[in-house]
Amino acid sequence: MKESVANPIYSLNPFTLLDYPHKSACILWFAGCNMRCLYCYNPEIVLGKGTISFEKALSFLKSRKHLLDAVVFSGGECLLHKDILKLITQVKEMGFLVKIDTNGSRPEIVQKLLTNQLIDYVALDFKAMPAHFEKITQSKLFSPFEKTLHLLVNGKIQFEVRTTVHSDLINEVQLQAMIAYLGQKNYTGNYYIQYFVNDVTTLEKLDYSYRELDHKNLSTTSINVHIRG
Repeated sequence: MKESVANPIYSLNPFTLLDYPHKSACILWFAGCNMRCLYCYNPEIVLGKGTISFEKALSFLKSRKHLLDAVVFSGGECLLHKDILKLITQVKEMGFLVKIDTNGSRPEIVQKLLTNQLIDYVALDFKAMPAHFEKITQSKLFSPFEKTLHLLVNGKIQFEVRTTVHSDLINEVQLQAMIAYLGQKNYTGNYYIQYFVNDVTTLEKLDYSYRELDHKNLSTTSINVHIRG
């Protein structure tokens, strides 16, 4: 992906109560991604170019000081952009909490964010186990994801893990293996399993996805499993 330095942000959602737990926030949607997940809901963001500069985003945030609690960095994959550390630093200095939505492919950036106490919450996308990861994401980035998970498990900030499920791509047995994997990695937080939403535009045309998971088959004593949708 070729980065857009001047305008890295595809769009800006000025207000949300859903994307940062118990906080009011805005969302910065960053253009571009290093994965091509078959079920991706944001092809226009993943394949598109940015329209908003860092400077314009900062100007907006200055107008929202003391009105919003937090800023969510999403995408696409927000951590791809070379000036992301600088922008997050500026946002933190303005007094906002910072949440990162990430596919986990940039552990070296996550390490710097943790070391410098620049993030407060992370939503980590767990796409699949290695046997199915490349098919679903069209990438070979499971190892970086695993490193990011390790950093977060051993870090001091809040984070959640989440998986989008299309019935043709991930079944209940695979999810059981994913939950077991998280347990082996000493994860003890919330695991959100999100049903694929049918009839939306995605990167690849997919067949109808059935909602057929049984929560009792996915329950665990150490991980809080939640099924959304």
